[in-house]
Amino acid sequence: LDHFERLGISAVPVRTPDQLGELAGLVIPGGESTCLSRLMRLFGFDEAIRRAFAGGLKLWGTCAGAILLATRVRGERTHLGLIDIEIQRNAFGSQLDSFTATAHVPAVAAVPVPLTFIRAPKVLEAGPEVDVLLRMDDYIAAAESNGVLVTVFHPELTPCLAFHRYFLRKCGLDSTVHGLKAVEVDPDWRLTSWTRQTRLAPTGPVAPSPR
Repeated sequence: LDHFERLGISAVPVRTPDQLGELAGLVIPGGESTCLSRLMRLFGFDEAIRRAFAGGLKLWGTCAGAILLATRVRGERTHLGLIDIEIQRNAFGSQLDSFTATAHVPAVAAVPVPLTFIRAPKVLEAGPEVDVLLRMDDYIAAAESNGVLVTVFHPELTPCLAFHRYFLRKCGLDSTVHGLKAVEVDPDWRLTSWTRQTRLAPTGPVAPSPR
């Protein structure tokens, strides 16, 4: 929410399935994918997201969100199955094996972008209609189809706005129309910046996350 606001977009937290009809894009965030999938079933988000996606809603899954969107999860059942990838949970090890890196993602930014991996999954394979945006060593770290973007890392935990801007373009929000800032890195961002969202009551049409 904080990153979208920095780009000039007033995003909203999604709490009920009926909000999906008002959106251009939905971010399914990181967390614990098994817990998230159970909550989504209990609150009726599964079918609501599938219906909204069929109607044109764009989706972005980060880390656990990418697991929920995958058509194949190695050794486990799939959930939403809306992008043709095979993914492996906790592919790097425990929480202690979390790490940061930097990579060049030409489709997203002209300069290298910082990456934060927290008990991250790996995308192992991508289908023929999926474009690989970032490949690292033996795995895919970012990929997209026509309606879905997945990243196994957390762009919201860095000052870089490039992936959030990329998703907004995917949602049809043009920077020349909406006045998005032309910066890759926001110098005012801090790790605690998101906490101010707990004091705001944001309203707007796009790109919220169900938390």
